[in-house]
Amino acid sequence: MNNFYALAFSLLFFTSIFSQKNKTKIVETSKPFVLGVIDEIQSKELGEKRILNIYLPEGYKGEEATKYPVIYLLDGSADEDFIHISGLVQFNSFEWINQVPKSIVVGIATVDRRRDFTFPTTVENDKTRFPTTGHSDQFIAFIEKELQPFIDKKYKTNESKMIIGQSLGGLLETEILFKKPSLFNKYVIVSPSLWWDNGSLLNSDSEILKENFNQKIEIYIAVGKEGLTPTAIPRVMEVDANLLAEKIKLSKSKNIKLYFDYFPEENHGTILHPAVANSFKFFYPIDKK
Repeated sequence: MNNFYALAFSLLFFTSIFSQKNKTKIVETSKPFVLGVIDEIQSKELGEKRILNIYLPEGYKGEEATKYPVIYLLDGSADEDFIHISGLVQFNSFEWINQVPKSIVVGIATVDRRRDFTFPTTVENDKTRFPTTGHSDQFIAFIEKELQPFIDKKYKTNESKMIIGQSLGGLLETEILFKKPSLFNKYVIVSPSLWWDNGSLLNSDSEILKENFNQKIEIYIAVGKEGLTPTAIPRVMEVDANLLAEKIKLSKSKNIKLYFDYFPEENHGTILHPAVANSFKFFYPIDKK
């Protein structure tokens, strides 16, 4: 009997030691899962330092000659849209999917989106509710004069530049499209907040509407079943998005390509992910022959 207890004790003892060694080994081999790199840029235009979350495609090597398209993502913080949009880019660039070319994603971390994404408004109530608004001109200058040159100098980029944004981000994209269209050649405009300043942007003119506009630009506009906007004068998100699409369709330039997408099963909070996935099919159609 004593031998039995001695054997049982020995088994328990060695099992405990083995388990502890295994646990120690697991702790020692654990390491962070890295999705991308965090970069910083000091902006004179904005008067502040901005954080950039960068996704680099598989096989990216700075010393090699291969150059990649760049996707600029508004609301690009880690706790906003950077992770899931980078995941979409990675998935669609897998060789067995091959929907999207391997691309660099530049997530612009948010500081004050109401300040950065809106132009001055004539609506007094909005001035009171959102006192920091109306400085999109500075943010656009930051993109043009600082951000794009910084990315092009530091990373292996080609001429393809896409921008993705939703809501106020979509408003900013529309302003860039109308005022500085050459900054990007692919626009993903999702649920744009065109209600801003009583929809004045929808009444603005743009060189993209003229026959002699000669840069090739592809525009994808998406909206869900989103209903009324937060304005004193009632507006409907779906209607405004349609008005934007119809306005662009009037362009006399043969270099403007537009696709409008409606998601009746999605709302303002859920639309971005499926819309971006669909936009890739528009920008990079696969020949199924």
